Amino acid sequence: MILKASARGGGQNLAAHLMRLDDNEHIEIYELRGFAADDLRGAFKEAQAVSRGTKCRQYLFSLSLNPPEAADVSADQFEAAIKRIETKLGLDDLPRAVVFHEKEGRRHAHCVWSRIDAQTMTARAVPFFKTKLQEVSRELYREHGWQMPRGLANKSERDPLNFTLAEWQQAKRSGQDPRTVKASIQDAWAISDSRASFENALNERGFWLAKGDRRSFVAVDYTGEVHSVPRAIGRKAREVRSRLGAETGLADVAQVKSDIAAKMTRKMRDHVEEAKGRFARNAEALAQARSEMVASQRAARKILASEQAERRQVEASERQKTLPQGLKGIWSRVTGQYGKLKANAEEDAKRCASRDNAERDAMIRHQRSERRILQKAIRMQRGTQAELLRDLRRDIHRYIALGRDGPEPLWPSRSRSQRRLER
Repeated sequence: MILKASARGGGQNLAAHLMRLDDNEHIEIYELRGFAADDLRGAFKEAQAVSRGTKCRQYLFSLSLNPPEAADVSADQFEAAIKRIETKLGLDDLPRAVVFHEKEGRRHAHCVWSRIDAQTMTARAVPFFKTKLQEVSRELYREHGWQMPRGLANKSERDPLNFTLAEWQQAKRSGQDPRTVKASIQDAWAISDSRASFENALNERGFWLAKGDRRSFVAVDYTGEVHSVPRAIGRKAREVRSRLGAETGLADVAQVKSDIAAKMTRKMRDHVEEAKGRFARNAEALAQARSEMVASQRAARKILASEQAERRQVEASERQKTLPQGLKGIWSRVTGQYGKLKANAEEDAKRCASRDNAERDAMIRHQRSERRILQKAIRMQRGTQAELLRDLRRDIHRYIALGRDGPEPLWPSRSRSQRRLER
């Protein structure tokens, strides 16, 4: 599984983030070890209070554990991985919180340790944690038989389609899939060997090359959004300049935006808005189905948790009855029988806890399977949207190349996405 971690402060912000139901469909506080509080906010307040007796500001160490999308990882397997990691990093016996998140059929975990050792009142150092986590990550992939990401096996083969927060926000503003945008610019770069060929390849994909204020070469799309070329293709600015030359002679972003606005026809804008409207309606229906499914799943989990809690109380009461009281209890302690009975009761409690975990994991597995089916439909809808928007960008370029209002839509043949929309 992919492991990402950092030392940090701001416990209350982290607690709020980990408990956000708008970002996650299901949240489970699986464990709070070494804290008096029974919630994340209270636990992280305790960690912060203890840290004030030291000079440490980054008093928490936060880790995320992300298994492959299709992998069914049980709570016990997550816990075993966390135990291995904390031993590797030297975080044993420190207070920790474990939280499970589920979204879009995927399940991952967060583990947050307090770095402060209350016995010595010092912050536990975590040297070279990134290298150590990569080692554990590779071990977990091999042990579970998962296909290891190329970037984990070889750093030089990391997926270039990794996006910063700013890129995701930009994509949300323009209503485009950032993967499609990056892939289009990368394709144009791959088939070009000069500025002229790169610019032509960009134009064919609905982008225009421009001179950025601070980011050297940029690509402007038909919505006016600006994309850094070096960042999109995963190259340094000097590498881009070595192929494209200096930015001299290129129009700046403001001029390119002005030209696009002047040439963009009302008809093509109507096509774009019509497509977005259709996708919005489809997305709304899928979102409603998702909302209903999540509500149903939460209710089922709540019922199971209630039933298990009641059963645990009954079983605990039954185990207590097996332990002799009064004079019999004293005599059983003298003869050593009490210790055997207590050990049997503890083993029974562990078996019952394991059974409850297995029941919960089975329900989660079934619900994730249901959610994946819905997610497949959502992804198909997103793919259809990306395909149609690519077609529209190409048609926009045809209109602009003509330099006049073109005839009715320049679509000599309808794409599969368009035919699906017309059904």
